[in-house]
Amino acid sequence: MKRLIKKISDPAPIRSWITDLVLTLPRIAAGLLLAIDFGASKFGMPWTAADRKLDLFEVIYWFPQDVAEYGGIFAAAPVFWAWMGAFSEAVGGLTLALGLQTRVSAFLISCTMLVAVFCQKWGQGTWAMLPALGFLWLGIFFMIQGGGRFSLDQLIQTFFKRKTT
Repeated sequence: MKRLIKKISDPAPIRSWITDLVLTLPRIAAGLLLAIDFGASKFGMPWTAADRKLDLFEVIYWFPQDVAEYGGIFAAAPVFWAWMGAFSEAVGGLTLALGLQTRVSAFLISCTMLVAVFCQKWGQGTWAMLPALGFLWLGIFFMIQGGGRFSLDQLIQTFFKRKTT
């Protein structure tokens, strides 16, 4: 179990710190956009606008109804899936920006964006799908790459390597 957690958490090595720094910028930008704008507009976070009137971790009233319209498993448990989607955007976006459990966050974000593309935005044209597709592509990239050298994942791995040697 310990090896699995290490494998999931350990970022893929990149030799050049400049390349790693450049790859950190889209991770932070995408994470903050998801957390501050997309997620917080439908999920209660400390930075959610007061006019939303959402308690901490509360989903906005219209989102479960929107999710139920997707049909299938989403119609069977719309509150659960709405909460999971909003959580992955708000909290997953924050952990992506910090580089904390980056691969797990990227996986949840990718799943959410797949649903957004195929269940919500499909048929509305490419421009409507583009934000979700962009987050999906970044999610897939960071699922493979991990957080990189400038992430909390790397800081934690470095700490544990020093402690065990």
